[in-house]
Amino acid sequence: MVLLVEDDPAVRAAMTGALRDAGHVVQPVGTALDALRAASDAQIDLVVLDLGLPDLDGFEALRLLRGVSQVPVIVATARGDEPTIVRLLNAGADDYLVKPFSSAHLGARIAAVLRRARPTDPGGTGPIAVGDLVVDTARREAALGGVPLTLTRLEFDLLAYLAAHVGTVVTKAELCREVWQQPHLKLDQTIDVHLSWLRRKLGESASAPRFLHTVRGVGVKLVDPCDSSSSV
Repeated sequence: MVLLVEDDPAVRAAMTGALRDAGHVVQPVGTALDALRAASDAQIDLVVLDLGLPDLDGFEALRLLRGVSQVPVIVATARGDEPTIVRLLNAGADDYLVKPFSSAHLGARIAAVLRRARPTDPGGTGPIAVGDLVVDTARREAALGGVPLTLTRLEFDLLAYLAAHVGTVVTKAELCREVWQQPHLKLDQTIDVHLSWLRRKLGESASAPRFLHTVRGVGVKLVDPCDSSSSV
């Protein structure tokens, strides 16, 4: 079920009709508070959240939504500037659309996010050990030095994909296709933000990497920090 959060009645009705025509079950609401109440419903698979709501600032609504549910969220925003997009991603958005957008574009983004949300085993081999980092793709768990890592769905998918290709440089175009399940549509910034979050949780930084090494102009690769032959 798609939870559609849009305060404009005409827009809400049009989007609801388009999504239902595309085969989705839709629950439309007009306020952030109604969205927060509905988000606790286990049947909600995805939220489409408009930022221009009458009762709460859209960013605050997103933050509160993340406090009650980890359901995927696509944000609809009138602003496509970099600071706004980075702020959205930092607040917990899985994807975003800049207004105006077509119902076909929205449908494609929903399909991509739902594909990403399904549990997968990227390596097909169960737990993957890279030094003291262990990624269990079947359980969707990761640990560093025996300490569990708290990862978002996308952070885990990104780490799992890189771990399944340990020692191999993975391009951003490949990450767009295989992790984000989208063609390369200006997602470089989104990928960079998630890589930054991963580095922080792995106890490293871009200037002092251990596991995640950027190959300038090519992509990124996950390496075993104890394996000198894998250094960039």
